[in-house]
Amino acid sequence: MQLPDLGFRPTIGAALARAAAEFGDVDYVVTDTDRITYAQAEQRSALLARRLLAHGVGKGARVGIFFPNGTEWVLWWLAASRIGALVVPFSTLYAPGELAKGLRLGDVHLLIAPTRAVSVDVVAFLEDALPGLATHTGAAIAVPEAPYLRQIWLTGDAGRPWARVVPPEIGPEDLVPQEILDSVEAEVCPADPAVMIHTSGSTADPKGVIHSHGVLMRQSVFLQDTMNGFTPDGLPTRYLSAMPFFWIGGILHVTGSLHSPLTILTLARTEPGAALELIERERGTGIAGWPTLTQRMLAHPDFARRDLSSCPSLVDQPADLSLVAVPGNVPRHRSLTETGGGFTTTDVIVVDGAGAPVPAGSEGELWIRGPGIMVGYNKRELWEVFDADGWFHTGDRVFVLDDEPGIFYVGRSTELIKTSGANVAPKEVESVLDKHPSVQSSLVVGVGDDERGQEVVAVVVPADPMTFDAERVSTDIRQDLSAYKLPRRYVVVAADDLPLLASGKPDRRELTRRIEAGEPAGSR
Repeated sequence: MQLPDLGFRPTIGAALARAAAEFGDVDYVVTDTDRITYAQAEQRSALLARRLLAHGVGKGARVGIFFPNGTEWVLWWLAASRIGALVVPFSTLYAPGELAKGLRLGDVHLLIAPTRAVSVDVVAFLEDALPGLATHTGAAIAVPEAPYLRQIWLTGDAGRPWARVVPPEIGPEDLVPQEILDSVEAEVCPADPAVMIHTSGSTADPKGVIHSHGVLMRQSVFLQDTMNGFTPDGLPTRYLSAMPFFWIGGILHVTGSLHSPLTILTLARTEPGAALELIERERGTGIAGWPTLTQRMLAHPDFARRDLSSCPSLVDQPADLSLVAVPGNVPRHRSLTETGGGFTTTDVIVVDGAGAPVPAGSEGELWIRGPGIMVGYNKRELWEVFDADGWFHTGDRVFVLDDEPGIFYVGRSTELIKTSGANVAPKEVESVLDKHPSVQSSLVVGVGDDERGQEVVAVVVPADPMTFDAERVSTDIRQDLSAYKLPRRYVVVAADDLPLLASGKPDRRELTRRIEAGEPAGSR
């Protein structure tokens, strides 16, 4: 397999240096309140990188970043990446318990965050996530909930002894010399782990998916062709990234925009009215995100009055990169939004239950292998992740067409729920529900939904059927689950009425079928 020749060493630091030298004056990231050019991103991230080095952070250190989309996220990601640290981005949609779990599973040494992330009071949030912080008296952190965590840096004054404040102005005493950074960057190589994304898995604990510098740079090179293809002649490419930077889709955007001058327009919270305003103000030329956002933008009352002539893919072709028509006129999500759109560094096959390839147009499980996929899972041996021939069994049900380059996503072979582009592990939701005093036991399934792909539905055996209150349960579990993981529907059943497999386990497939058909979930 021939790897694409990028024209530079495929590391994030090398890509940034090239971008700053070749198109440094072009905007790299633009928000509703801030903007940075490629040259500014290089200069400002260099200062942050030198500061990290001065505090003992270097290659292999696990650096957590807890920011919404914006320039701060990008600058800290670049700074940590340039020195070879493993960046662990955390979702600002997390509940406190989820962040604590991510810090522990990710063995994070340093966490960097603002004092407020959108509507979240980060100081209070962290003290909820890590109860030991509230009584901590020094800056050197040691809490059992996250045993490797030693430092928390905040970009504003928190008034807490456990927080190190990172002021905007950096004095020379807080930096290593520039030549040290130069030497450090020379030792960062394409094989080095660059980022670890925590994603919902088929068990209660999220999995840490590790990607190297080389994989990120090679897989994201295809973004330029995709986004330039949506740009009208004579306009620079400026696209709305509606993917959170803390998930792989967003990370491929911030890395892909280092290959060529592709200005990212983004919002800390992607609200359709604000997105329309940003596209109009900045002459946005395309949208990279999930179909639900495009649909909400088209339905927004501001859509008709905004000048969106620079973005014909929104005005003339009201669909984004993720939704296409397939045989049977069934809309399905295209996996290209997650992979970046190119498979030249990845072998792809679609197989049946026996592992034999299926013909084009037939549904099967997606297997992938090659230098374009992840390094592996955090804390898992290779044999646990890849089969003897190097294939990764994704669990995705897909099909391909002879005349289409895309892969069409149908659903999951496993129980993982995909709702509005986000993965939800049923067992994770069940583990929270089952701790609630009103719930005797629960089963969580994904039920087909036109807008979200699937919606999260909880089938509950209540402790007391007469007093069970679904709204109260949802309110109580918000502390431990992100909003998108909360069940949108509750179905109450008796324990003896659940459909069972021959093994005695609950038959989730039959349960899902009954709910989708409008039948009583507990009927025999």
